[in-house]
Amino acid sequence: MIRLDAATVLLQWAAGGLLFLWVTTRGRQVGVGYGWLLRSVFGVMAIGAAVIGFRSGAIPVREVASILTATAAAVALAVSIVRRRDLATIPPVLDLIAPVFASVGLLAGALDAADGSAAALSVLRVFVGAAFLGVVTDAMLLGHWYLVQPGLPRRHLNELVRLLGFVWPVEVTAMLLPTGMVSVWTGAIDDGWKGQLGWFWGASALSTIVLVFVTRAALRERYYSAVMAATGFLYLAILTAFGTDLVARAVLAG
Repeated sequence: MIRLDAATVLLQWAAGGLLFLWVTTRGRQVGVGYGWLLRSVFGVMAIGAAVIGFRSGAIPVREVASILTATAAAVALAVSIVRRRDLATIPPVLDLIAPVFASVGLLAGALDAADGSAAALSVLRVFVGAAFLGVVTDAMLLGHWYLVQPGLPRRHLNELVRLLGFVWPVEVTAMLLPTGMVSVWTGAIDDGWKGQLGWFWGASALSTIVLVFVTRAALRERYYSAVMAATGFLYLAILTAFGTDLVARAVLAG
């Protein structure tokens, strides 16, 4: 079994969000305010991860990494504010520093949460979960950003949705590997709800990939309203993605 830790979950979310921020802004076409929003949100999450970690059984490497992640996000934010009038002068690599720090903390958290032989599986689930939660959150936030920057090419949102589709099978596979969600369906693991959480997880996983295809179909429409429709689908995808990742890990941690 693998323990579920709130500090690790928050650091996962921050790491994934900051990584896919770089994916979107590396070409410096998205408005500077989008970067301000995401660096602020995920930087605060990294701080929250450190605070929760220190208050509930600290893992020193993870907590220090969380602080460094927040600091790196703050530095990138400060540079982007100072150089806001010329996006080309903001080094894209600045947005990669925070996820690198976060990855060290995630590795420490994953190894601490594992019980012996499950270390590799724990690391896989934590890192894939970070990518899964980060990309779906960034996709939803980017969809909203089109209200501010309606002339932004759709390829940026299409890229995140496509990446979500690529991460999805890895995420689902990681949760099915033994000891995984199959054990909930067979009754080998008691979810406390007579197996209902296992079926809820399956429905969440299936719904997420369906929403990916529906979102991509919406984005093929020419009208601007299609972007808003896609954003609405991504709202639902966040709910189903969190059900796919956190419900499984909570059940398997029991």
